[in-house]
Formats: sequence, structure tokens, C-alpha cells
Amino acid sequence: MAGSNFVDYVKIFARSGHGGAGSAHFRREKFVAFGGPDGGDGGKGGSIILQGDSQYWTLIHLKYQRHQFAEDGECGSGARSHGKDAKDIILPVPLGTVAKRVITDEETGETYTETVGEVTEHGEQLVLLKGGRGGLGNWHFRTATNQAPRYAQPGEDGDEGAFILELKVLADVGLVGFPNAGKSTLLSVVSAAKPKIANYAFTTLEPNLGIVEVRDGHSFVMADIPGIIEGAHEGRGLGTRFLRHIERNSTLLFMIPADSDDICADYKVLLGELTQYNPELLDKSRLLAITKCDMLDDELIEQMREHLPEGIEAIFISSVSGLNISRLKDKLWEQLHK
Repeated sequence: MAGSNFVDYVKIFARSGHGGAGSAHFRREKFVAFGGPDGGDGGKGGSIILQGDSQYWTLIHLKYQRHQFAEDGECGSGARSHGKDAKDIILPVPLGTVAKRVITDEETGETYTETVGEVTEHGEQLVLLKGGRGGLGNWHFRTATNQAPRYAQPGEDGDEGAFILELKVLADVGLVGFPNAGKSTLLSVVSAAKPKIANYAFTTLEPNLGIVEVRDGHSFVMADIPGIIEGAHEGRGLGTRFLRHIERNSTLLFMIPADSDDICADYKVLLGELTQYNPELLDKSRLLAITKCDMLDDELIEQMREHLPEGIEAIFISSVSGLNISRLKDKLWEQLHK
């Protein structure tokens, strides 16, 4: 998931296949002057289907395949031969992919989106566009009064449309903080993930996932998400491009460095940005980590405790010295299993 290979938003245009026409054929045999109807049914058109695949972490493979056209079903033929069904186009997508159909208002010309569904499990399928059904052959339409129907159904039309696919990273714990709050450093310490780390804003340009091991062989997934800045919900900084990833996390770990000018004020800004983006984010369990505490003594930590935000449990940590890292992991595991 490094570099520009991480793509969490693509727009595709898709078309499902038309159903094949039924056949209006009559039996032709030697010594049978007027054979009855024996036209076969048409085949089904191909559908466009998303399928969850846990081996995928990004939508980059669809960035270069933005047009997906399924084939039409084959027409039916004599001897009640069924036309061949067209193959469905199955697009593998990472878990956490949301599909939205782009709708254009015929009166105003304005466009909006409607959510089709989301894929959250390996192997789960979501049909974007159904292929058209094949038409029935004339064999189906014979009656006592019409022994030689010349009618067969045409195939059903397929469908077409534009779709937006958005990836919302699936992780148990999401790290929330300003740039340079120590999120990437923490992830590199508690997991095998190797995010880019440097002392400047927006080192992390895409989510990084790491598996964090806790006691008794248990583990959980942690996501390092690009830093928030004030106004992110309006698109400032990396804006809503990263905020949607937080929607899928069960627990949010707020991270504010110990050298902050005002920890309470910073926490309120972070909380405010999440609220403005999606108020439901406040329903998630939260924990506060005060980072970069390796240079603080116990007395200073106790003084700082008196000025921490209310309503959230805080832990003083240092990814460099290992201060309270084990306690933090235990606390997060406890939060996840309340």
C-alpha cells in the first residue's frame, strides 16, 4: 500500500449484456411436411458484479479498466437449442468497497449518487448491473388453437450506467490526530507495518494497516490515517479523502503530542472535524494517547493530567522508549471487546 499505488476512489462506466432473442423455428424432418415449433430460448446477457477479495488493498486495478462491457447472450436456435449465456464480468475489490450509482436528473440535468451497496466480506458479491434475460422461443407459445406460433420473445435489454467505487479501510482501531502526532511511529512499533516516517506534515498520504498482537495470541488491525487539519471536513488538507476511512473503525485512538500548546483545544478541533463530517463517528469508543512522553518525568505527567479533556480516558505513551505501549495495546483490546 505504498506510494501512488494506493487508490481509494474510482469512477467506472459499465454495461451489462442484452439477452439473446428466442428462436421462431419450426421442426424440419424428412417425411414431416409441417413440423411443429421447436425454437429454443435465448441466453442470458452478462452481468457486472463486484466480489470481495481479501488479497486486494486498493482499487488501482480498476483505475485503468474504467469501462466494463459484458457480452450479450446468444440467440436460441432450432431443435429447442438454448442460446449460450454470456459470461458475467466479476470485478475483485478490497473489503470495505462502497458502490454508488451516478444518477442524472432528466429535468434539471444535475447529478447525484445512490448507494447500491457495500462489500465487506471475502467472496461476497454485489450486482451492479444485471444482464438481460434471454427471450423464450416459439416452442413455449404453442396452444391448442395455435399449433404453429411464429412469435418468439426478443431478449431483454441490458443496463448501463456510471458508478463510483469508494474504499473505506476496514480496521479495528483508527489513529486520529494532526500531522506529526506520532501515528506512523506508533504503528511501526506495535506492528510489522513500515509506514514512511518523517518530521513534516502529511508524510502519510494513504492509510497504512498493521496487525497488532496482544496477549494470549490475540490480535487486531490498526490503521494509520493521514493527519487531520482544521477544516478537513470541507476538503482542506487531504480533506474528506481520508475521513471516510475512519467510518469503518470500531475504536478511535486520538493522538496528541505532549508538547502541544493546548491538548484540550487540539482534542476539540479533532472531535469537531469528525462531527462535521459524520456525527455518527462520535458513537464509536474513543481513547486518548498523549505521545512523545519519553522526556517527561512522573511529576510533570501528573500536572498535565489535571488539564486533559474530560470524558475520555488518557494514556501517556512514548513509541521511542516504549513507555506504556503494552498498556495501550491492552486498553485498546479491552475497548474492542466491551
